[in-house]
Amino acid sequence: MPQSLIKNLVHLVFSTKHRRPWLPDDVRESLFGYQAGIFKQWESPALVIGGVEDHVHALFSLTKNHALKKIVEEVKKGSSKWMKTDGTKNREFHWQNGYAAFSVSESNVPEVRRYIENQREHHRKLTFEEEVRALLTRHGVEFDERYVWD
Repeated sequence: MPQSLIKNLVHLVFSTKHRRPWLPDDVRESLFGYQAGIFKQWESPALVIGGVEDHVHALFSLTKNHALKKIVEEVKKGSSKWMKTDGTKNREFHWQNGYAAFSVSESNVPEVRRYIENQREHHRKLTFEEEVRALLTRHGVEFDERYVWD
């Protein structure tokens, strides 16, 4: 094949440091828009970004030109700087060190999109920690609780 053709859809989840509620309603949409711009700049357009006061979910198409780790690093670094200067102007703002990322088949995009768009409702029933445990288990990711949370 003379060219490389790919479609890698990724569901990314990461939280604020210690899950502090640093993402108020009045800032969230602007933050998600800013993050969408970073994804686009790194050739990995976001299909949807959502979340609540303490964490973010993004469904995006991972480029063939950059590693997942680099895309996540750039989104977190750029949006952290934005939160500290333009967003909430909270100089103490930080994202958690790690993240969770899961592959998504094209046939599951509508379901994942709805899941991300309905985060507020979803978190009336379960905590971020319960959500991440469920996602890790559903996707068969082995983990050690001692190293998942910061």
